[in-house]
Formats: sequence, C-alpha cells, structure tokens
Amino acid sequence: MTNQSCRRFRFLIPLFVLGIVALLALAVYGLWNGVLAEVLSVKTVSYWQALGILVLARILFGGFPGRRGGFGPWRSRRMMEHWQSLTPEQREKMREEMRRRFGDWPKPWCDSPGPEEQGPEDTKKA
Repeated sequence: MTNQSCRRFRFLIPLFVLGIVALLALAVYGLWNGVLAEVLSVKTVSYWQALGILVLARILFGGFPGRRGGFGPWRSRRMMEHWQSLTPEQREKMREEMRRRFGDWPKPWCDSPGPEEQGPEDTKKA
C-alpha cells in the first residue's frame, strides 16, 4: 500500500476507533447484565453506564496516554542510559536481534514502498 492510499483512508481511523469503543462498551454491557447480575445479584446497567464503566476501568487500570510500560518516566531514562553505555558493535547486535524477533516494527505499514516504488535491490527480496 502506497503513501497516497494511506492518506486516502486516514480519515477512517477515528471512525474505526469509535467503532471499537462502541463494541467494547456493548461487550461490557452484555457481560455485566448477563453474568454479574445473575452471579452477584448486582443491578443491571444501561449501555451508557457500561461505557462509563469501561472508561473508569481504563483510567484505573490502563493508565493514561504517554505512559508506555506503566512504570513511570524513570524506565525510559534507564533504557536510554543502558543504550548509551553500549558499544557500537553491541548496539548493532541488539538492533539485529530486534529485527530478527519483531521484524521492522517501528516502520508504519503505510510507509512501505509499493511495487512501483521498489528499486532493483527490493525486487530481489520479493
């Protein structure tokens, strides 16, 4: 998929996120009323209350955006210090190991060159 086609569908991302949130709220609604009301004899909830429970659970257990890893800012500082203490050979070895395990994961899927944008060295891999 080329960058042009990525830009064309970029407006769908917020709609996709809203759809996922709506489905998760529906799942909370169904599970709450179907399981908890029977097992624990709690009151049934409306769809909007289930959405509120989902948001509350995100706040309490999921953290806030920008706190990756959930361990606070000290974790990224420690990782940066560790990275800076490595020799260039160790850094390259770590990069290769990450590529072996996870592929080229930092690169977004829509930034990959399309068939018309590939050079001669890229066609040999395919």
